[in-house]
Amino acid sequence: MLRFETSEMLARFLGSTPILTESWNLCARSNVMAPQGFLIDEVGGVTYVAFSGVQSLDGLEPRCGNLVPLSVASAGVSPVYGGADGGMFSALQKQSDDNLVMVDAGLLQLFLNIYHTPVFQNQMFEIKKKQKPVVFTGHSIGGAIAALSSLWLLSYYQSISSPPSVICFTYGSPLIGNEPLSRAIHQQRWGGNFCHLVSKFDIMPRLLFAPLAPITNHLNTLLKSWQSTMNSPFLIRGLGNQLVELEKSDLFRFVLHYVEATARSLEVGANSFVPFGNFMFCSSDGAVCVDETVAIVRMLHLTFASSSPSSSIDDHLEYGSYVEKISLQFLNRSGDEVCESNTYEAGVTLASQSVSTGQEHMVKPIKDCLRVARRIGPTPNLNSAKLAIGLSKIAPLRAQIEWYKALCDESDDQLGYYDSFKLRGASKRDFKVLMNRVKLGEFWNNVIDMLEKNQLPHDFHKRAKWVYASQSYKLLVEPLDIAEYYRSGEYRKKGHYLKHGRARRYEIFDKWWRERDIYWENDNSSKNRSKFASLTQDSRFWAKVEEARNWVESVKCERDPQELTVLWANIEKFEQYARGMVERKEVSIDVLAKNSSYMRLSEDLRILRLQLPYFSPQIYGVLDRKVLP
Repeated sequence: MLRFETSEMLARFLGSTPILTESWNLCARSNVMAPQGFLIDEVGGVTYVAFSGVQSLDGLEPRCGNLVPLSVASAGVSPVYGGADGGMFSALQKQSDDNLVMVDAGLLQLFLNIYHTPVFQNQMFEIKKKQKPVVFTGHSIGGAIAALSSLWLLSYYQSISSPPSVICFTYGSPLIGNEPLSRAIHQQRWGGNFCHLVSKFDIMPRLLFAPLAPITNHLNTLLKSWQSTMNSPFLIRGLGNQLVELEKSDLFRFVLHYVEATARSLEVGANSFVPFGNFMFCSSDGAVCVDETVAIVRMLHLTFASSSPSSSIDDHLEYGSYVEKISLQFLNRSGDEVCESNTYEAGVTLASQSVSTGQEHMVKPIKDCLRVARRIGPTPNLNSAKLAIGLSKIAPLRAQIEWYKALCDESDDQLGYYDSFKLRGASKRDFKVLMNRVKLGEFWNNVIDMLEKNQLPHDFHKRAKWVYASQSYKLLVEPLDIAEYYRSGEYRKKGHYLKHGRARRYEIFDKWWRERDIYWENDNSSKNRSKFASLTQDSRFWAKVEEARNWVESVKCERDPQELTVLWANIEKFEQYARGMVERKEVSIDVLAKNSSYMRLSEDLRILRLQLPYFSPQIYGVLDRKVLP
């Protein structure tokens, strides 16, 4: 999937390809030809979907500026059209943690109005069927609809291995959601899929920092004026009612006050609007890309503070001219200036001058802001390199656990790896393995934390080195986590491991493994095994054994025929699963150790079936199966 590790990479990409021009041209056409709708075009194997910035404003006044949970979008939506689990934005809702992921109610409603139309559903069906790259784009309010459409399709593609690229370009779009939304997008590694072009004076991208209720009348007049011009084939200005100079001044100062307050604040509340993705600040002299949230907010303030009431309104209609100049100017500068010095400092100077020409007093604050963004931490690639060193340093911890497993598998007590650790004593060897397990968990939790904070490359979770390292760690160590969970009795307090005790890192590693590129897969993975695996290929195997043991114990004392039927159905399902694992030799030899939990469960089931005459005949039909091997 096409994404950009840094804002510098994005700037170079946009400066050297026609994608920016193509997306803007379709935006301009949709403003004129498809009010309240969208246009689709295909260029060079890429499908462009442009949403019109000319949208109906009727009934939006009470909603715009108010945040609502993103989950409300899924109400009444068929799972066929939603995300992997039936929710339209399921991937983002799962990442919400303690704070709700929220979006602007009015903008969400505009998206849903289009989403539920047969035309949109049919077009999206064709796009998903083609499995080709898609670019969502839009100007003004259309940009917000494009962003929500991108988030919907990215969520839908969560269940697909190697999905096609989904990129979003917006022009003068308002912000759409709160900090938990921004955080969830970064946790999903989607920040690099979004590029928001913002002209340095445009009031629209800053608008939702301010409460809208006090400026409703001014805002309605302004939006209608903008849309009249956007809907005109020749961008004729002055159509319809216009704000007078005093009204423009009042609106500008009101919004500027709240933008400045947001930029000065060190904390952002869950009910505040927050940017996400890459922001390209543009002017007639060039552009600069920023991808760090704090720096984006400060740039939104610094550039807007140098504006004027009239230019803050007029600049919203200038994106066409800015797009025409960006590519040529970037190529000229990168060849003559940036490459000569090859330093980030030179790039900062050029970028700040591009967005502050004629405003020399703003050069230093903007340069400082860009340096702060650069100083937030080491580059993603440097962090990745440091983690690789860390991975080599923990290799001995893993080797000690592998040695411990070999000893357990060869032990005379024939308990096997899992049961030996579960029933361990107080030896130094057992304690060493326990501590190694904890240290390895801390390392991998740190990897995930860095990934979700956008401190690692965007494709980190798709790199073979880390996909295989995480899978190998999971297969070796998760059985120990399961053993500790049941040894400590946690399952009695919280419930069984799979639903109530499994560490989030393992679920993430499951996803990495499912989504690995096909060319990474070992040829042996699709062939029949001639001997048992060194590690059981389902790291959750022992948790399923523990649940099955619980069902067997419940059968012995249960008298309700319906409950017995359910219990035996569960046991039957487990038997089929386990039998398949053994027959395919996808289990380690410790599973078949004479005194392992699995073999003891097999024996319990054999004895239980011999006692079937003592059970209700209503359950006989469920039990007409072979005994576990």
